[in-house]
Amino acid sequence: MTQNILEMRSITKTFPGVKALSDVTLEVAPGEVHAICGENGAGKSTLMKVLSGVYPHGTYDGEIVFEGRSMKFADIRGSEDEGIVIIHQELALSRYLSIAENIFLGNEIKNRFGLIDWNKTTAEAKKLLARVGLNDDPAQKIMNIGVGKQQLVEIAKALSKRVKILILDEPTAALNDADSDHLLDLILHLKGQGITSIIISHKLNEIKKIADSVTVIRDGKTIETIRRDDVSEDRIIKGMVGRDLEHRYPDHTPHIGEEILRVEDWTAHHPQDSSRVIVDKVSITARAGEIVGIAGLMGAGRTEFAMSLFGHSYGSRISGKVFKRGQEIKTRTVSEAIKNGIAYATEDRKTFGLNLIEDIKRNISMASLDKLVSLGLVNDNEEYKVANEYKDSMNIKAPSVLNATGQLSGGNQQKVVLSKWIYSDPDVLILDEPTRGIDVGAKYEIYTIINRLAAEGKAIVVISSELPELLGICDRIYALSEGRITGEMPVADATPEALLKLMTLEKQR
Repeated sequence: MTQNILEMRSITKTFPGVKALSDVTLEVAPGEVHAICGENGAGKSTLMKVLSGVYPHGTYDGEIVFEGRSMKFADIRGSEDEGIVIIHQELALSRYLSIAENIFLGNEIKNRFGLIDWNKTTAEAKKLLARVGLNDDPAQKIMNIGVGKQQLVEIAKALSKRVKILILDEPTAALNDADSDHLLDLILHLKGQGITSIIISHKLNEIKKIADSVTVIRDGKTIETIRRDDVSEDRIIKGMVGRDLEHRYPDHTPHIGEEILRVEDWTAHHPQDSSRVIVDKVSITARAGEIVGIAGLMGAGRTEFAMSLFGHSYGSRISGKVFKRGQEIKTRTVSEAIKNGIAYATEDRKTFGLNLIEDIKRNISMASLDKLVSLGLVNDNEEYKVANEYKDSMNIKAPSVLNATGQLSGGNQQKVVLSKWIYSDPDVLILDEPTRGIDVGAKYEIYTIINRLAAEGKAIVVISSELPELLGICDRIYALSEGRITGEMPVADATPEALLKLMTLEKQR
């Protein structure tokens, strides 16, 4: 029997008030792609930080055995010296340095005088970029390439360290379909070169495509390891959430009332190039209690439409009309949009939706501080009370509302975003990719919250890249292509094929 390249034995890691890992065991065979699955907060990333030395030996209990030797990594440099390299979900690249400089940062190629050998650096960078299928100039700055290419630069950087185990934490979370497919193919290509990969992902279809084995973690404990022939989405989901999800989406009984929102001929141009039309005469409606979907391919203008509508947060030369219950309203600023009962939960919660260094309490109240003002000051006791009510009603998993929001899992961060906008008591709630980057259990909770808001009579607009999601939760779906509405249909008549046809319609030139 082949000896495992890695064994993590009885790993236990405790933070103040929280046991993040409890007696976790992980075994990885040489040259395999090993997936780790679990809900947000299950302990997946914590386990990999233990392995890579981010959490050094002595801060956890248990043993790491790599290539038959017991390891006691004091820091990340120690694990990298052994060939264990982690690529975090938040890429660790300097946007102001070149591709080559990033690849060899901290591992510079020097000449006999101790100075950086730029000719050799460039030549070696080109070789590494070729291995990951990237043809860009090594002198190009990171800020000038897309996220998909940046992910490849991170892998090239790992290859420069003679990687034996490559750890990827949610590597495709921010990538489009084409970039995701390229990255997965690259992982399989590296496998052919003998490199072992450990991948953390919520995307079960990706796991089925590339993983040789899957370890499921729930609540900081190892549930089971499944070999490739036995891997199925249902089995992984059952292990992750502790129950079968016979229905991925909660039952939804529409109670649709009067028209709440009507947008007519909404047009927005590019913020830098005002000659380019990005949102082209979009007209939509949404009724009380109705969940309306907007489907479209990458670049169709979905987010641009929502942001331009919500306080003109995107674009230039914006025109069109907005009506609420038949009365025209203005949404020229964010505060004006909120005042008129419109809320927008952004697709990028970390950058635009939350203040990650601020506590949960303040994040929930920040869009509605006027509700908490007494004698010109924010009533801290009332703010604390409100935050705790949402922590309970939204099932936000945190020791206290005084915890920093950046410490939460993705699913719990999303619940804080929703809490913030629900507290503003909007009539219209626009949700842009509401379940991006969160696991199936947390998704189900988000869908349940959306249903509850619709049942309360709010008009919900959901933008999503996942057609099954729109078909599973919406009452009616609009299709958007090249900034235009190309059709709409009730969900009872909608199919992925019909929607995709509308989503790929081109403008008449």
